[in-house]
Amino acid sequence: MHATEVSLVPQSDPTGEARRVMEICNACRYCEGYCAVFPAMELRREFADADLNYLANLCHGCGSCYYACQYAPPHEFGINLPKVFAELRVESYKEYAWPHALAQLFHRNGTILSLAVAAGIAIVMGLAVLLVPPEALYGRHTEPGAFYAVIPWGVMVSVASVTFLFSLVALAFGALRFWRDMGGGSPLHPAAPAAPVAPVAFGRALGDILTLRNLGGDGGCDEKDESQPTARRWFHHAMFYGFLLCFAATSVATIYHHVFGWEAPYAIFSLPVQLGIFGGVGLMVGTSGLAWLKLTGEPGPMAPKVRGADFAMLMILWLSAATGLILLALRETPAMGMLLALHLGVILTLFLFLPYSKFVHGIYRSAALLRYALERGK
Repeated sequence: MHATEVSLVPQSDPTGEARRVMEICNACRYCEGYCAVFPAMELRREFADADLNYLANLCHGCGSCYYACQYAPPHEFGINLPKVFAELRVESYKEYAWPHALAQLFHRNGTILSLAVAAGIAIVMGLAVLLVPPEALYGRHTEPGAFYAVIPWGVMVSVASVTFLFSLVALAFGALRFWRDMGGGSPLHPAAPAAPVAPVAFGRALGDILTLRNLGGDGGCDEKDESQPTARRWFHHAMFYGFLLCFAATSVATIYHHVFGWEAPYAIFSLPVQLGIFGGVGLMVGTSGLAWLKLTGEPGPMAPKVRGADFAMLMILWLSAATGLILLALRETPAMGMLLALHLGVILTLFLFLPYSKFVHGIYRSAALLRYALERGK
């Protein structure tokens, strides 16, 4: 369909509806200063499927364009950009998933992920009960290497490493397919812009990613509720940086073990424990806040089809933080063995499902922001 043949009737499939909405928005341009989506839209006169996937992942879902739009429901045009882009993002996750045979895990993702968490916890805790001697599983351990008295270090590290490496490979292949479909060429040597532009674009994209500039404030989108104009942005920050701090805690603990020969558990004021505490609290605050905003927010711009996947991802991140903090608090009690198995069950399920959950939106959105920064630098 050409830009001059704009359909005014809402379409049933997300791709067709996103194309219709973008063609109307491109003619209107009332929201052109709201976020990165609209300047990127204005560089296009027609919208291929790859363009729509790019714009959908560039959208931060703040809802400002919905509230400002004169064609939003109940208008007969029925323009609801945040909703259709949310639905199209899930379709793009399926399209770029690797291996593609597992793409169907995005279908009814909330139910599947919830069942997987329950199964992961049950399997790990069941194996612990069956294979670990009762005196080790239910005993009180305070010595260095106490965790490994319950689950041997080799078993713990090998299983975690395999699942985590699989997730990294799957995420990398999916992101690469998405980048190539956007026409990005090599991420290090983009084909479209001139070479001197690339370093500046990388810096600009990194700033947008780390500050969530397009999610409210600093020239980005504003939420309808002016009493909490940046609540969603700060809850995202708490979740994102909390996750990074937890990853840093694990990385530092790995250095402690392999470089210095210091075995976990570490002292309460040690660097990995402090990173884990702040990271876990940040994860719990961020995920709880985002879940609260989804439950209490305006239903208009939301996409009911993706709410299950959203809540499932928030749930498993919250559980990973909560079980870790509880394990830390009770690590010198007889409950440590079962709490360790509980925590590992949650973490292993999280690792396995990262490439097939809402987690991938952070990867694709980062790639879309880099594409946008490169386009701006032409």
